[in-house]
Amino acid sequence: MKKVQIITDGSCIGNPGPGGWACILRHGGKERELYGSESQTTNNRMELKAAVEGLRALKEPCDVEIVTDSNYVKHGITDWIHRWKMNGWRTGGKKAVANQDLWHELDEQASRHHIKWSWTKGHASHADNNRCDELAQAAARGQLSSG
Repeated sequence: MKKVQIITDGSCIGNPGPGGWACILRHGGKERELYGSESQTTNNRMELKAAVEGLRALKEPCDVEIVTDSNYVKHGITDWIHRWKMNGWRTGGKKAVANQDLWHELDEQASRHHIKWSWTKGHASHADNNRCDELAQAAARGQLSSG
């Protein structure tokens, strides 16, 4: 299995507001940057979208490390999703899970791979996370077309 690292980030100007997402895929010595935007969204949706699109870009099952600065994404996919599924996509408070469409996509994409989820502090010393933040912010501001 190929070993791939995916570093992700999302950004939103206002919350809700214009948003952007970005990810960096690394395999061997190769690197690929992906990014996109939505005109009206939330930061959590953009964090999820970055992980979904990073995994969607993989053409075959891989051994993946996903690095995110979003505890929402990391805990959601590793801890909370199991209970949400058992409870018919309801939270412990019996409310519908927010962003279900993206959680379903992330769950589907993740099921194709062996994934290790890693958290890093945002806006800190992780160069790739900082680069993703720059790309996501630029996408949110409309300074980048989808890439």
